[in-house]
Parts: sequence; structure tokens; C-alpha cells
Amino acid sequence: MGKRTPLYNVHVEAGARLVDFGGWDMPVNYGSQIEEHHAVRREAGIFDVSHMTVLELRGDRTRPFLAHLLANNIGKLLRPGKALYSCMLTEDGGIIDDLIVYLVDESHFRMVLNAATRDKDLAWISKQAEVFSVNLEERLDLAMVAVQGPKAREKTAALFSDSHAALDLKPFSAMQLDSHFVARTGYTGEDGFEILLPAEEAAEFWQSLVNAGVKPAGLGARDTLRLEAALNLYGQDMDESTSPLESGLGWTVAWEPENRDFIGRSALLAARAKGVAQKFVGLILEGRGVLRSHQKVVVDGVGQGKVTSGTFSPTLEKSIGLARVPTGAGTRCEVEIRGKLLPARIVKPPFVRHGEIKV
Repeated sequence: MGKRTPLYNVHVEAGARLVDFGGWDMPVNYGSQIEEHHAVRREAGIFDVSHMTVLELRGDRTRPFLAHLLANNIGKLLRPGKALYSCMLTEDGGIIDDLIVYLVDESHFRMVLNAATRDKDLAWISKQAEVFSVNLEERLDLAMVAVQGPKAREKTAALFSDSHAALDLKPFSAMQLDSHFVARTGYTGEDGFEILLPAEEAAEFWQSLVNAGVKPAGLGARDTLRLEAALNLYGQDMDESTSPLESGLGWTVAWEPENRDFIGRSALLAARAKGVAQKFVGLILEGRGVLRSHQKVVVDGVGQGKVTSGTFSPTLEKSIGLARVPTGAGTRCEVEIRGKLLPARIVKPPFVRHGEIKV
């Protein structure tokens, strides 16, 4: 038996199919995964993401600590509630994890980390924080839900005492509404909220959203949605053996100011000067078959790469994938599936954003 979120009983009562995910018993679907996917793209869906690790960082030197810890520039957070997406790197430039950090106030920041990397993340952050005298607190008293889709914000805002404030919230910003920390962020390529709330309130809040017409969705739909939106998954599209420069995340590395010596900076500068041998791309399979992680990608006359994530796209009705290929690759390649080389098209991701096909 794995760990259970505050919404575990809700999932059981709804007939969800539960699977182990990073040591947690999580719903993979409640029936049709395809219907859950389309509900998020077309209207609104709700996900239990309470397995994510929520960490409070407090102390007078928290900002300089985060400036050292993260590849992106914490100096971009100038007002309370603003959010920043970043990678946390090893000294060699490998990705320990990707995360979101929020400014609560000048001595208090909130961080949301991946569930599967919790232990190593907390160990690494704790080690680095010692020099800065930053206090860390893991929030085990909170649940977290994501409400995503073109109608997600209006359906969710109606549940708060100040619905106008919720609707006026800017992208990648957050605010406290009632007992809920509401962030306009997500992992689906659609608009919506990710909401932290007291664990004891989670079941009632979930049911209120279901009553408002928001469809429960599991990890299966979350994966096809994030892949269509070309959002990286840790452990597949990136890990400690890859850098942001070869994982499509170069935009998250803030080189300025030049005197900010974040962990991994020297290694990334050296890699950039040398030239990165591989690039991160999207693939669309032509013909029958399904792209899956670890499949070999062959670029004629250039070299080989591999699929990092793959699935059947319910929106495109084609098999799509993310891949790391030689930088000299053009628009055509072949993917080895069950011993056969099948043609595929190389495209610039994302495949789908805000309900629109981009490729």
C-alpha cells in the first residue's frame, strides 16, 4: 500500500483505477481517459496533485539562497504572489528537479517540487540552505488540486468569496483567497488554477467543483495533456544526466546578472561555448504505431537520438513524442518501433496549446 492523499477516499468512491506513482496510490483514470483529456481541452477538469511536495522557505537570506540554488533568476519575483519556473541543477549542470517557487514576502518563499524526487530534493536543498540559515518546512497539512481547461477559472472562481479577484489573477501569479492559495499555473497547456488548501477541506472543495460540472481526471489524461503541450516530465525528458540546454529548457536559465553564481552555471557556460550536440524536438509519427520513451530515432546522414516521451494524442489523433536528436537534424527522421524504422516528422513543440493545434 502506498501513501494516500487527503482525496484518496473520494477517488475510491468515484471508482477510479488507482496505480502506484512515486510511492503514492493515485488515480490513473475514472473511466475513459480519452474523455477526461477532451474535457480539459474543451471545458474543465480537476486533478488531485496532493502528492506534490510543498516546501516553505523562511529567513532573511532566503532570496540570496534561491539566487544561488536556482538556474532561473529569483530577482524576477518583485511582488508577492509572483511565480517562477526553474530548474535546480547539480554542479555539472544536470537537472535535479524542475519546480515552481512563489514569493510570499521578502523573508518567505513557497516552493512546489515533484513527488518522485522528494527525498533527494529535500536533502539537496537542506544541504545548500545551511550556509544561508534558511528554515525549511514541508507542508504535510495541505492538499493540492489543479483545475484546468478553458472554463476552469470561471467555474472555480464562483466558489470563492471574492470571485472577481480570482478571475483577475494574472498568469503565473498567486494569491490567498479564503483558506486557499490560488495560483494561475498548470501542467496541461490550458488555462486554470493550481490550488493549495487545508487537507480537511479538500473533499468538500472537490465535490463542489464536480457539482459545478468539472470532470475528475487522472494521471493518464494529465500525461497526454502535458505531452501535447510539450511540458517536460522529470525522469523521462530530463534528469541529472541532461542539462536544460539539451532538454528544451534553455529559456529557464538566466545568464544575467553575470555576477550571479548559481549552482551549475560554470558547467552550462562551458557546454554553451562548446556547442550542444543534441536538441529537443517534437515528433509526429506518420502511419501506424505509437511513439514511446527510449525508442531509437534515426536521422539519415546525421546521426541518432531517442524518444524521451511518447503517446497517442487524442487532440491530433496521431502518435506524438518528444525527442533528443542531433542538432543537425532537419524535418525528417525515422523511429525504430518493434524492429522496424517508421517515418516521422520533426516539428517545433508544442503540439497543442489553449485548445489550438500548433503543428
